[in-house]
Amino acid sequence: MLSLLGLEHEIIRVDLIVGEQKSAEFLKLNPFGQVPVLIDGKLVLRDSQAILVYLARQYGGESWLPSEPEAMGKVLQWLSTAANESQNSLSAARRFFLLGTPIDLEGAQQKARYTLEVIDKHLLNRDWLETNHPTIADIACYPYIELASDAQIVLEAYPQVSAWVTRIKQLPLYVAMPGF
Repeated sequence: MLSLLGLEHEIIRVDLIVGEQKSAEFLKLNPFGQVPVLIDGKLVLRDSQAILVYLARQYGGESWLPSEPEAMGKVLQWLSTAANESQNSLSAARRFFLLGTPIDLEGAQQKARYTLEVIDKHLLNRDWLETNHPTIADIACYPYIELASDAQIVLEAYPQVSAWVTRIKQLPLYVAMPGF
């Protein structure tokens, strides 16, 4: 999102495998010991959805997060999808394969496929999750979906989702995140 907004920024990697997110220094930034954390001047903000809302409002203008109630509600529902359905399916299965995190793998993958089916149907007659241009809804859902192969989920089974992923990668100023 920082790149899409054309904002200068520094990425500081946190080694999750060695537990750097649980260090005393990091816990001062986020007492939950989770990434990401955004530091913008004196503001320290945790949680990817909160960070997206802040960046959209502070730097992105109306296009990234509409202020009209209906459009805003529709965008924000996708932030909940990213934080719930995607996190508890695609992200959980990815953590299983990459980090050995114990989960109900079959259940997570089944939920991931269902989530992708819902999104694929939603994208049938539209280019973006909501509105006629990308919003933070797209940015919130994108990382989990782009990394679906790490969860042993094949995106080719979801043609609308695959086309949407390609559109996101073609956005001006798009920069792939580490891990892509």
